[in-house]
Amino acid sequence: MSADPAAQPWLVVIDPQVIFADPRSEWGSPFFAEAFVNMRRLAAAAGDRVLVTRWLPTGDRDTAWGEYFAAWPFADKPADDPLFQLVPEAHEISPHPTLDLPTFGKWGAELEAITAGAPVVLAGVSTDCCVISTALAGADAGARIAIAEDACAGSTGENHAAALHVMRLYPPQLTIADTAACVELLRA
Repeated sequence: MSADPAAQPWLVVIDPQVIFADPRSEWGSPFFAEAFVNMRRLAAAAGDRVLVTRWLPTGDRDTAWGEYFAAWPFADKPADDPLFQLVPEAHEISPHPTLDLPTFGKWGAELEAITAGAPVVLAGVSTDCCVISTALAGADAGARIAIAEDACAGSTGENHAAALHVMRLYPPQLTIADTAACVELLRA
């Protein structure tokens, strides 16, 4: 589906889940709380054009996902485990059901159908895994995507910066902006 630059942009908040927010989690981002404040600002600007995603551990263990879960056994739990729930505040930022996928990247037919070719603002966690995987797949699909850099949380400061550096290599499909600029884009 080709992107319609005149359509009202959507906000996609990637994986605001306990597993990434809890500082006791092996995947907890030390920057989640600060980034989530900006995710909420973006959601307020986008109104009902907000989609929240969740990563679920339902990948086929006969593929490389089996090796992945062997490396990260703490995350090899049923999909209904509390680790995979949204942080409580994330329930109120979107009127739509979550898009639950067993993949790092969330770009695909489901996301394209919901956003209907409109430009997209990405925020979420982690910058260096699920955000970049979503952004690069969207770039390949020809989408117009802005990444709200201060509304994303990386696994470390260095990894966050490295992921943003890579995404800056993909204009015009990908642009990097701060929350204030993305709020203006969402209100346009």
